[in-house]
This record gives sequence, C-alpha cells and structure tokens, in this order.
Amino acid sequence: MASGRWWILIAILLCICWWCVEAKYIVYNTTSKIVPGKLNVHLVAHTHDDVGWLKTVDQYYVGSNNSIQGACVQNVLDSIVPALLADKNRKFIYVEQAFFQRWWRDQSEAVQETVKKLINSGQLELINGGMCMHDEAAPHYIDMIDQTTLGHRFIKQEFNVTPRIGWQIDPFGHSAVQAYLLSAEVGFDSLFFGRIDYQDRAKRKDDKSLEVVWRGSKSLGSSAQIFAGAFPQNYEPPSNFYYEVNDDSPIVQDNMELFDYNVPERVNEFVAAALSQANITRTNHVMWTMGTDFKYQYAHTWFRQMDKFIHYVNQDGRVNALYSTPSIYTDAKYAANEAWPLKTDDYFPYADEINAYWTGYFTSRAALKGYAARQLEFFMGRSKVGPNTDYLGDALALAQHHDAVSGTSKQHVANDYAKRLAIGYEQAAKVVQTSLASLTRSSSKTEVDLSNGKNLVVVVYNPLGWKRDDIIRIPVLDENVIVKDSSGKEIESQLLPLQNASLAIRNYYSVAYSGKSPSVTPKYWLAFSASAPPIGFNTYFISRGKRPAAATISKSQTVYSSEEKQNDAIEIGPGDLKLVYSRKQQKLVRYINSRTKVEESVGQSYTYYSGYDGSLVNDSQASGAYIFRPNLTYPITSSDGQASFTVLRGPLLDEVHQRINSWIYQTTRVYKGKEHAEVEFTVGPIPIDDGIGKEVVTQISTYLKTNKTFYTDSSGRDFIERIRDYRKDWNLQVNQPIAGNYYPINLGIYSKDDSKELSILVDRSVGGSSIKDGQLELMLHRRLLYDDARGVGEALNETVCVQNKCTGLTVVGKYYLRIDPLGEAAKWRRSFGQEIYSPFLLAFTEQDGNGWKNSNVLSFTGMDPSYTLPDNIAMITLQELDNGKVLLRLAHLYEVGEDNDLSVMASVELRKVFAHKKINKVTEMNLSANQGRTEMEKKRLVWKTEGSSGESPKAVRGGPVDPAALVVQLAPMEIRTFVIDLY
Repeated sequence: MASGRWWILIAILLCICWWCVEAKYIVYNTTSKIVPGKLNVHLVAHTHDDVGWLKTVDQYYVGSNNSIQGACVQNVLDSIVPALLADKNRKFIYVEQAFFQRWWRDQSEAVQETVKKLINSGQLELINGGMCMHDEAAPHYIDMIDQTTLGHRFIKQEFNVTPRIGWQIDPFGHSAVQAYLLSAEVGFDSLFFGRIDYQDRAKRKDDKSLEVVWRGSKSLGSSAQIFAGAFPQNYEPPSNFYYEVNDDSPIVQDNMELFDYNVPERVNEFVAAALSQANITRTNHVMWTMGTDFKYQYAHTWFRQMDKFIHYVNQDGRVNALYSTPSIYTDAKYAANEAWPLKTDDYFPYADEINAYWTGYFTSRAALKGYAARQLEFFMGRSKVGPNTDYLGDALALAQHHDAVSGTSKQHVANDYAKRLAIGYEQAAKVVQTSLASLTRSSSKTEVDLSNGKNLVVVVYNPLGWKRDDIIRIPVLDENVIVKDSSGKEIESQLLPLQNASLAIRNYYSVAYSGKSPSVTPKYWLAFSASAPPIGFNTYFISRGKRPAAATISKSQTVYSSEEKQNDAIEIGPGDLKLVYSRKQQKLVRYINSRTKVEESVGQSYTYYSGYDGSLVNDSQASGAYIFRPNLTYPITSSDGQASFTVLRGPLLDEVHQRINSWIYQTTRVYKGKEHAEVEFTVGPIPIDDGIGKEVVTQISTYLKTNKTFYTDSSGRDFIERIRDYRKDWNLQVNQPIAGNYYPINLGIYSKDDSKELSILVDRSVGGSSIKDGQLELMLHRRLLYDDARGVGEALNETVCVQNKCTGLTVVGKYYLRIDPLGEAAKWRRSFGQEIYSPFLLAFTEQDGNGWKNSNVLSFTGMDPSYTLPDNIAMITLQELDNGKVLLRLAHLYEVGEDNDLSVMASVELRKVFAHKKINKVTEMNLSANQGRTEMEKKRLVWKTEGSSGESPKAVRGGPVDPAALVVQLAPMEIRTFVIDLY
C-alpha cells in the first residue's frame, strides 16, 4: 500500500515537472544594436524569389506545380507580416517588385496600412526595387533602366520610399553598367552580389578585398562610383544555419529540462563562423544573408532561431549579433571611415569551378534574346481603356530577369516568357497602328489587295532624334509594283526573289505557331530607300504599275566553282563598299572601301564546338544552359553536297546567298548608301543524330595584329578592354582557353591594330571572343544534350513541333561587319548601334484612289522641323506618365576619348524637342525617376579609396537646366532624366 502511494506521488511530481516545462516562457532579448569595438554580425533576413525559373512566374506566386519545386511567394509575403509584428526588432528585406506588387493588390486596406507602418519603421525594407533582379550580361541598358524605373516609381508612389541598396545577388557575373548606371545613378548607397569568379574570390578573401569601391565608368569616374560587396560564398547563410521547415540545421534547443540542450554548442559555432568571416572582411562588421531561394514560406521558423541566437550570443559576449538590413550594414561600413580597394571594369566572365565558366548563357535561347512604341503613345495621348504599352512593359520587365533573357529557365517557363512578350507586342502593335492612324488621321488596316486598284500605304516612323535613311523590305506577290513618296514621285526600288530557304522557314513556323499554312506565298522582296525625320514619320505608297526597264528584277547569278575559265574574283556592292568573294572557294576573301581607302583580307567561316558530356571519371562538368564547356572543335564544311552560292545584284543592294550546309544558310547584303555588310544567318535545326550537342560559332578572320586584345560592350553602353588569358585583378590560371575568354556582347565587339579597326555589331545578346589574333568570333546558337547541374535540370534542347513531329529550333538573326581606319569606327558603332536597337516602325493601311492622300498628314516630326538632336545624343525615353507628365531621358553615346569630334559636351534645346507643346516646368530626376537629382546628390555617400590623396578629380557633367533657356548639356557617357510638365 505504501509502495503504491509512493508511485502515485512520483507520478504527480513528474506531471508537475512536465507542466512546468511546458509552461516555461523565455523572453528573448532582440534589442541589440551596433556595439563599437566588438565584431558585429548583421543578420539580414531575406528571400530570393525568381520571377520564373523552374516554374513560371504565376506558378511561383500561387505555389502550384510543386512537384517541380515547393515554392509559393504568396506564402512568403503572407508569413512575413505577422512575424515582423510579433517583435519590433525583427527586420526583413524584399526585392522582386513583380511579386510584391501582385501581392499588394490582393491585400485589404487594413493589411496595406500595416505593411506601410512596417516599411516606415524600417522593419520591412524594399531594396533593389526593380520588377525583377535583372541579368547583367544579356539585357540592353535601356531595358535595365525601364524595368528598374517601373518598380522604383511604384515604391515611391505607394510608400514615398526610394530604395537605397542594389541587391544583385544571383546574376551570373556583373557588368560595369550595373555599378555606375543602375546603382550610383539611381541613388543607391551600395551594391551587393553573390557570384564572382572562384579564383577572384579566393584572392579577394586573402587580401580582404571582397568589398570595394567600384568605379565602373572611365568617363564618369568617381562621380558615379558605388560601394560594392561580394559575399564570401554565395547569398545563403553560413553552413548549418538554415531554418526553413524541414531544413536539417540544428535548432537552438535551449530548454535544459529537455534532451539535446545545445545552447553552448550553437553559440560556439555561431562565434566561430563569425570570426572566420571577420578574417576576410575589413572593419568589425560582417553580414550574414539569412535566407535563400523562396525561403520564409513559414517565417516563424527562421525568426524563432534568430531570436535565440541574438539572445544567447550576446549573453556570451564574444561577438554582437543583431537584426539588420543592408542599409544598416552600409551605414556601419561608411562610419568606419575605411579606405577601400578600387575596382574598375567588371566581373565577367564568371566561373564557379575549374572547368565551369558560365559563358554559355550569353547565347542560350538565342531566339528569346531576339525579341519603341511608347514615343507614339506620347504623341497620341495615353489611353486608360484602349490599347497601351503597359502589358508589353510588364512582359519586357519580366524578360530581363536573370533566368529569362539569360536562357537558363526550363522550357515551359521560356515558353511562358515568349507568350507574355507575344501578347505585349500584339497590344503594342495596336498602339503603333492607332497612334500613327491618329497622327495621319487615317484608319488602320493591315491587309490590302493591289489587284483591285488600291494602293498600300506604308507609314515609316523613326524613333530616333536624328533624320534617318534606311532600306525597307516588304514581301510582294508579283513584280508589277512601283513605289511613290508622299509627293507622288516614283522612287527607285528593287525586287529580290524570295529564296526557297526563307519560304521553307516561313511556312514551317506558320504551321507550328498558328496551326495553319500561309494563304498566299510572296515571290519577291520589294526594297526601297525610306527616310523619316527625327521622332517622326514619312509616308510611301505601293501600287500596281509597270516598272521602268532599268528597274527589273535583281539579276541572279548562281556561281559554280567548276567554272574555271572565269575570273576567280566576284565583287559585290553597288556603293563604296565592295566585298570580294572567291568563285572557286565560294568564300569571302577581301573587304574594300573606296572612300576610306581601307583594304583588308577577310575570311568568314563556321565552326561548332562539341559540348562536353561530363562522362569522364572525376570530370562530370557538362556543357549546358549556363556553362560553356567545349570538348572538340569542328569546322563546318559543305561536305554534305548541299552547298550553293547565289549572287543577286541591283541598284540599291547586292545580296550573296550561301547554303553552307543542310542546316546553315547565310545572306550577306551590301547597300549602296552604307559602308557595312549585313549578314543574316539561319542556323538550325542543329543535328544531334550523332549524339553530340553542338555550339555553333562564326569567325571573321583578318591579318590585323591585335596582340590578344579586343573590346566588348557592357550592357550596350561602355566598351571594356579584354585581353586573352588575362585578368587585371588576379593571376589567371587558364583552364578553359576558349570558354574562359568568352564575354557577353549586347551591342558589339571590336579589335584593332595600329592602322585599322574591325567591328561587329549584333542584333541580340550573344557570347563572343577573339580566340586568335586578328579574328573575332560570335556564338550564334546552341543545342545540347546534357544538363550542366546548375539547377535547371534540363538539357538546352529547344524544339518546334508540327503534328507531333518535333525538330530542333531554327534561329534567324543578323550581325553587321565593318572595317575602318584607326580612330574612325566609333561613329559607326554608336550611331548604327542605336539604329539597331531602335529600328523603323512600320504601319500599313490602304488607299482607294487619292482619297486617303488628300485627307491625311503624310509627314510629321515631333520636334521643330528645323531641329535635330546632336549626332552624339540619343533620346532613350519619351513616355507619358499616369499623371499626364512626360518622362524624358537623353543619353550621350560616346565615352571620353572615344572619338575626336563627338566625345565632347553636347546641348539639347528642349523647346525645339517639344515644338508642338509648351513647357511649364522641368525637373531633373535620378536615373529611375523616383527622386530629384539634387536630392540624390545631397545624400550620396563619398567613399575613400586606397592610395587616393584627398578628393578624386571631378568628372565633367552637364550643368543645371536654366528654366528660361531650357537647354540640357550632356557630357560623355552622361544620361540625364527629366519629368516635364507640358501644357
């Protein structure tokens, strides 16, 4: 009996103990601030949310298709709000506005008010602020600006906040334009990123130079520098500090009554990791990026552990842990008054391992990379209910994401991006049609039958700020057509027979994408020279009529190498530029410009690299969507017997058609009034029947003595010197002599010797290099059979299917070639490069008799008819804002010292730009137009650099805009942004 009472008593005591354990409540002290003299560990809670990668942007937001990846951004944002409300010391940063704005629109007014309070208090900080975290290799700088502006202006309008921090943590290498333009010029105080070359990172750890002052523009110098930091490893927490649900890092088990009490062990591990990072970091501040892809779907699991670490680590006292943000961290670094290493140029190419250069994505999904209507929207007046460019703006913003235009998403996600762009372009096309119809007072039609006596009216719009001439090509059904200008004068035109190769692609892809074959088949291209005034249009009329005897169909000459009796040289080009081909070899051999007296031996060839399959023991790195890992090199010849060589000659242009082999076709055009060659390539379907993935390149070879040196553009802006097998910042160990010398090309690539410059411009982002002296190389298309193990989980094997039969994707693109005397090439690269980015926009309608012509405006310029922008200035933005004001950006196109005549200060007269309006007020803004330029300059942090003696020389900048004169000055490489009130 006594024994029984004893066990009852023990049971009661155990219950009391368990009750005490369950009821125990610990108040964690999270109030820690920066402690001078101690190592401060800044815990930055963040999530990295790709706007499309393995799943589409919609699937990521709502959390569907979780068999691919368990990710739901809606859950992340829903979870963050109560987690922050639970403790006022907690902080969180959020980046991708494409997700945040969607979530924001779904919230009640009460939740929105709560979020505004969290933002105002600094608990929730919106950083970077673009619609996406854009790639830095493939996008053009104008697209980078546009997508950033879209996000920044929303944040300003909703929260009256201007983001302070650049947060490009996941792009695969980093451009100089990102540093000086998309960071310093938007008003950021710092820029942080995750991916730099593994050799570079190792050296920077040794000499504590992961954090630098980055001076990305030699023209703007210290006036556009930024404090920039690369993370020690990636953008994730230190090893063993991950706390999403189901992560396997040990939690802080701090109840001594339970098993596995581990506070001392966890604190020791925290301190050890902090001291390890401090050993590679200057000052007594280190940042821990507490989060990674799509984390904080249940935010409490992270914050519970960070609460405990801050509490117990600070009790321990060896280091100081605190909730922080990159803004707080930046201010702490600035307050340390340290002199920082100086960084110039960029962080390309990026490799994360010995044979893993992320240079394949420079060309991956070349068709997606090939995809400015807002000027016309401004002239028409922005429509609230009718067609506008908003959808295209959103789609283009998403397309700049570092897994979109980069070509590194899954196939179904790439299809989603393409679909969004197609819908956006369709709506923008309606804006173009409606706007031009409004300006001409016509109705818009897209089809016309010339056989019934009607005329085709072609309205040619020029989005550039200078007068422009170009050759327009329109498909026509037969040869009985003539072209007249707006005065009724017949103008010279040329008919070029459509080649079977073009028709075959047209017919196949029409069936693939529309489900039906074209109803009619054109026989010719009708080519004629069109001109248009600055920011304006001209009108041309195409009608049935007998062509002059001299304007017959282009003479076609099929060349056979067996014709030994004839002269071996075939010269093409109706103007100053002549290309000489060898009849026997059917290849380009010489370039001659009679005006500039340039003559140079030139060759052009195609090659493919076989993509390494990763099959060797201890060497499993395959070539894939991200990584370029060439195995062997194979010249592409006409051994399949399908080669052909045809020359078309005419008064406006000559064409050389070359069937290189069964899957490569090339057309080279030389125009009468141009001094460059235009090369249109058709590559695909790349054959894989042999089980080998292929990376197709073209090479232009000369005898220029280039001494391993060439130049590639940075996001379409500055040109950066590249030296083969060399890095300025460290002693490069050359493990991949081809892939390790590849760079992104968005505008162009050139090389030079002491007398000539060889330049190539491109119509889309590609990878390129100079693997041999005197030679430039472009990668045009890739088709691979193995995944490169960087997350996408698919081989880069794009296909197109018709009736359940799939073939490899065919890519059609262009590049442009020119050779100039030394020092004279920049004029062409800059002016024509702008024309490539902003081509003529065409709209079509029909005319019955002369009724249309007599009742419509036939020519228009948005500027004063007597005025044009200077040759070195481009208008890169002209957009009507929601409030009726106008956003204007002007860009100086030249770098300091790039051209003797054009690398100088230039002026723009705003009154003449807006000749049809009156200017009420001009306010200069920062680049993303979310704060005044003067306000931004006042806040700018001035960082010290190692070895500098006081202030750096000030870069030349344009002065303030006088409200009376309204003249804008622009210095070399300067971009100025204005919000203008008009009436």
